[in-house]
Amino acid sequence: MNAVEHTDRLSVFKTYKLYVGGKFPRSESGRVYEVTDSKGKWLANAPLSSRKDARDAVVAARKAFGGWSGATAYNRGQILYRIAEMLEGRRGQFVREVADAEGLSKSKAAAVVDAAVDRWVWYAGWTDKIGQIVGGANPVAGPFFNLSTPEPTGVVAVVAPQESSFLGLVSVVAPVIATGNTAVVIASADAPLPALSLGEVLATSDLPGGVVNILSGKTAELAAPLAAHQDVNAIDLTGADAELAKELEIAAADNLKRVLRPPASRPQAVDGDWSADPGTHRLTAFLETKTVWHPTGALGVSGSSY
Repeated sequence: MNAVEHTDRLSVFKTYKLYVGGKFPRSESGRVYEVTDSKGKWLANAPLSSRKDARDAVVAARKAFGGWSGATAYNRGQILYRIAEMLEGRRGQFVREVADAEGLSKSKAAAVVDAAVDRWVWYAGWTDKIGQIVGGANPVAGPFFNLSTPEPTGVVAVVAPQESSFLGLVSVVAPVIATGNTAVVIASADAPLPALSLGEVLATSDLPGGVVNILSGKTAELAAPLAAHQDVNAIDLTGADAELAKELEIAAADNLKRVLRPPASRPQAVDGDWSADPGTHRLTAFLETKTVWHPTGALGVSGSSY
């Protein structure tokens, strides 16, 4: 029998790793945990991240912040669009992973993946437009220009949605980096595989290493040190339940982090309808406003500007 025709072979199981600083480390503790589908069937072993992994991710995000925040908004938009292109190219893989993770039919999983790709494109288009919405010239009394411009907050810890393993994930990560922040993402504890695969897409796109860092494991175990970390500037609590969100918000107050709370209409922080129009509130959640005064050089009675 020709070797090419030989079908009696072992399956090559995929090894999932963390995505930190543009690289794919295993958890420093060496721990893993079993990930199963909606019916309890084993899918893979995912890294069980430690507090040390979380701290390493913050270091990587801080190191990447200067270059990413300093890039032009147009350039960030190009990179986000490139990510969408690559997601489209790996559509089949993500359809399988989302179907397994969320117990969806292939057609429903395909619709979810398509919506996630479209959302990347949507946020890519906002990178060089959000400044026109939240910035501008302010009227003041006196011979001055008064200009307000948005600037990224810094390193943002993101507790990703628990049930929407891909569309929800994209919906919370893309706006953070679109506005120039860097992110440390805690993937869904029960369904981390789409998030870890997203790291592979980010690594082969033009996104600089460290802009997005993806951890898998126990949500509370990872979120606690990030909420208390003095070099984390903001935290998104979307994927935290009500009790955990309260604890994290208290810890975040220590260095006055910006906090994006779970929707008030859903106090248990269960996943909402991620297919709805996202609006711009996630783009503005992690922006600071810088206001600059500059003299206009008002004309005097002699015609001189000084």
